[in-house]
Amino acid sequence: MGKRTAKIFNLEGKVLSKISLPAVFKTPIRHDVIKRAVVALQSHRFQPQGRNPLAGKRRSVESWGAGHGVARVPRIKGMGRRAGYAVGTVGGREAFPPVAKKKIVKKIPKKEMKLALRSAVAATALKEIVTSRGHITEYVQDLPVVVANDIQKLKKTREVEETLIKLGVWPDIYRVAESQKIRAGKGKIRGRKKRHAVGPLLVVSENEGIMKAARNILGMNVVNINNLNVELLAPGTHPGRLTIWSKSAFEKLGELFGG
Repeated sequence: MGKRTAKIFNLEGKVLSKISLPAVFKTPIRHDVIKRAVVALQSHRFQPQGRNPLAGKRRSVESWGAGHGVARVPRIKGMGRRAGYAVGTVGGREAFPPVAKKKIVKKIPKKEMKLALRSAVAATALKEIVTSRGHITEYVQDLPVVVANDIQKLKKTREVEETLIKLGVWPDIYRVAESQKIRAGKGKIRGRKKRHAVGPLLVVSENEGIMKAARNILGMNVVNINNLNVELLAPGTHPGRLTIWSKSAFEKLGELFGG
């Protein structure tokens, strides 16, 4: 936690200079707050679902009462002993069905969301946390990984791959490729047949071709610093994603978070 500077690498993986760490990297790692923030973001994508209010009730029923040797449940008129409408009967209604009007969007205070974002950013500089997420950091020279702004100008996937290899990040991309597997359950027939691990995140200040160049690399995401959120930095509510910062994006952290 006593680290004061970070190394700036060029596209060849060589150290160009050093840069002071913004004050945001001194934020304590709050796993609980990060989890609340990520779940709150995810809740905006939840799909409401419920039952038709008239389900199981579209029947004309009447109980026969006592003295018939059968249960006193409502019977559907004109269908003999066929029961209906009541809870627990075949063709009846559900007891406490889910309702579409249920509030499923979770909200947290703005200050708590900001704390979660600061904490998630700080976690990207701690090797033990990044490694605990499963990322391969053995060949990464320094954390956080800060690269010259030339990385924003890459326009070909091959150039991005070569840069990641020289920065020591490529083994983590290989880990993602090896993690691919067929999804269990019906999701296979709903457009999400495969699932895989999460790879590195590249944060830039300007898109000069890098987003299109890197979009075909499995598990990797590229985001503008202004659109950075907790879920990108802590997928699955677990902080410490292997993050690569362009120099200008890293400098902008001080403007966004102060210090």
